[in-house]
Amino acid sequence: MSNQPTYPLMPHATASWLVDNTALTFEQIAEFCGLHVLEVQAMADDLAGAKYTGRDPVHSGELTQAEIDRGQANADYKLRMQKAPLSVSRTKGPRYTPVSKRQDKPDGIAWILRNHPEISDAQVGKLIGTTRTTIAAIRDRTHWNISNINPKDPVTLGLCSQRELDAMVARAAKKAGITDEDEGQASDRLGSDREALIEELRAEREAAAKAAGEAAQEAEAQAWLEARRREGVSDS
Repeated sequence: MSNQPTYPLMPHATASWLVDNTALTFEQIAEFCGLHVLEVQAMADDLAGAKYTGRDPVHSGELTQAEIDRGQANADYKLRMQKAPLSVSRTKGPRYTPVSKRQDKPDGIAWILRNHPEISDAQVGKLIGTTRTTIAAIRDRTHWNISNINPKDPVTLGLCSQRELDAMVARAAKKAGITDEDEGQASDRLGSDREALIEELRAEREAAAKAAGEAAQEAEAQAWLEARRREGVSDS
């Protein structure tokens, strides 16, 4: 049997509930939830607690009211987990992608198809969280929005991590029998593509900042002219 301590399924939410509903010390709550005592202190000071919806450990069976009472009666008492929380395993299916990033999926898919043709459609779908139909449409250039799809590194777009991409490329390369020399050439090409994309994004930010500055100057000049116009009316 493992001696590793067991913590609540949702440590921060549980700690927030214990801070609001019990007289337990910060140290007791921190130890039970596996948090730093300063995190619990921040919740009590309303610096962090507002970010979490409290989770009742009594309702979930992780604590009993009697156990909480023992802790409240003795500040040195260490709370004991009554029932180990059930681990939540991810169900099979495509990767979840935040709504704000879903419009970037086609660009990421196009980049993988162009730079890593050895990766199968099933692997691309698992990495990006998309369907084989979408992948095929982008490859065949029959996608409804193909004219606006620009291949961009999915890591830079935030669709996957560099570690995930590298692992999938390595598996696909091994299966396809690609040599280390080929991988080195591909790595150089991908590095230059990533640098180009970063430079493009930087240029867009600088252009937006410049436009905002010019707009502010124009508004300031317009306000000055309006003020002068009003002064002229007053003098007359």
